Amino acid sequence: MRVLVTGAGGFLGRQFVEDLARRGTVSVNGSERSVSRILVCDLATEPLADLAKTYDIIQPLAGPIDGRETLAVIAAEAPGLVVHLAAVVSSAAEADFSLGMQVNLGATLALIETLRTLPEPPVLLFASSVAVFSCAANEIISDTTQPQPRSSYGAQKLMGEILVRDASRKGFILGRSLRFPTIAVRPGKPNKAASSFASGILREPLAGLPADLPVGPDLRLHLASPGNARSALFHAAALRQDLLDGETSITLPGVSVSVGEMLATLAEIAGEAVAARVRPVPNAEIGAIVSSWPGGIETPRAQALGFAPDAGFEALLRAHMETVSEAA
Repeated sequence: MRVLVTGAGGFLGRQFVEDLARRGTVSVNGSERSVSRILVCDLATEPLADLAKTYDIIQPLAGPIDGRETLAVIAAEAPGLVVHLAAVVSSAAEADFSLGMQVNLGATLALIETLRTLPEPPVLLFASSVAVFSCAANEIISDTTQPQPRSSYGAQKLMGEILVRDASRKGFILGRSLRFPTIAVRPGKPNKAASSFASGILREPLAGLPADLPVGPDLRLHLASPGNARSALFHAAALRQDLLDGETSITLPGVSVSVGEMLATLAEIAGEAVAARVRPVPNAEIGAIVSSWPGGIETPRAQALGFAPDAGFEALLRAHMETVSEAA
């Protein structure tokens, strides 16, 4: 079986691809399958080339997902599993509406239009976000709360979810839209996501660097570690479609924690001097976006399907510190 991963140059895509290449097999719709080829798609060519050099099983597809040549290769390869991670992130989608619509919605539609031509419907994992929800005051909600996004990114992700649901209903794909929590601690450099600070206020101080905090200490976040997010992808691929009972959107569990609690835990584990590297730099634009997101979400449906949150924020932070230590 062939697997397609879009956004494979991003941190989660790259980690998933490397894990998949090492495993050589993956459970898809309840059946264990051998992986013969992994198609990796991204606009960034360097990370794709690095992956291909490391693993013979990987075939790079550099360029936009909705490019004619890319879609032709996808149609010819007929992947049995598609992991669609490519996106324009929150602040960038808010700043450039056309770009967000083109990538987050238009490319998703083009991909589904290609997948519906395949001889067998593939399992499609669509990376959505808890940004599809909105809150008046960053409160705790449940996974039954009606999505009402207050950002272009959230709206585009919700529209993508609807496409996935309807294409699944029609039998074109076996879709699962995963509403990811804010992922922290992300490796690498800050990106244009409104939630980027959630990683930066931990990653940079631990590396001896200052970090700007654009929001107040009382803001709560619904968090998941990179390892938890990666595990969720494998678990979602393995689920039998009938278990979803037609509802293809799954709100993933997370750890609810305030920014103040995050910094207090950082100080307790790494020391006051490390935590002191975080400096308040209020940003009204970022604050407006993230304060409309849930501060926590009750997820009984996802947990009944076998998804699980991290053990807690301290465990999440220690996992990052261990990863950095191992890489040093």
